[in-house]
Amino acid sequence: MTLTRTLDGMREEMADAPGLHERVAETVAELKRNGAALHAIGVGDPFPDFLLPDPAGSLVERDELLAEGPIVVTFFRGHWCSFCVAAVDALVEALPAMRKLGARLIAVTPETGGQAQRAGCCSQPGFNILVDVDHGLALSCGIAFKSPMPLREMLSGRGLDLMVRQGSEAWFLPVPATFVVDRDGIVRWSFVDVDFTRRAEPSEVLAALRGLSDR
Repeated sequence: MTLTRTLDGMREEMADAPGLHERVAETVAELKRNGAALHAIGVGDPFPDFLLPDPAGSLVERDELLAEGPIVVTFFRGHWCSFCVAAVDALVEALPAMRKLGARLIAVTPETGGQAQRAGCCSQPGFNILVDVDHGLALSCGIAFKSPMPLREMLSGRGLDLMVRQGSEAWFLPVPATFVVDRDGIVRWSFVDVDFTRRAEPSEVLAALRGLSDR
């Protein structure tokens, strides 16, 4: 099953939840009106330099990763988001194919204080979870947005406090985005969509990685 079909099924389930579908639609519409991803980096742009901690506190540098080969960078809101979990899991499932193409998978989240750790994730070769402290990398990529009130109310109603989970009062979140970055640090493929129920299909990511060898 493709990730797209999985997400379609999740959207159908969400539509059956009283009020949830409407609240999500309202949030997505507001993000589109506000141009939340209007200034996102795209194909041909340099991917911002970074030095970010992993869940264990070890610092990971962009250029150290690129020295080994291209990287696939995906931003996710946190493990509280079922759509984020499905998207990251699908990319991890495609990780062996990425590794054959010489690439690493980097998942970036604003969750701090150990919240980013998930059993088994970081033990896989070629996969890093990095913590975007204070949303610095998301801001540099042009994909950080201040959560609109409908989203805050929806999260608070589910008992989710972003200030606690992120160690910040900014109420920022990243737009779901995935970038394929070549060894020179240039974005060669990107997926950015303010609708958090839609994500990059792993098969398209793999196709972009294969295209790097043709350059």
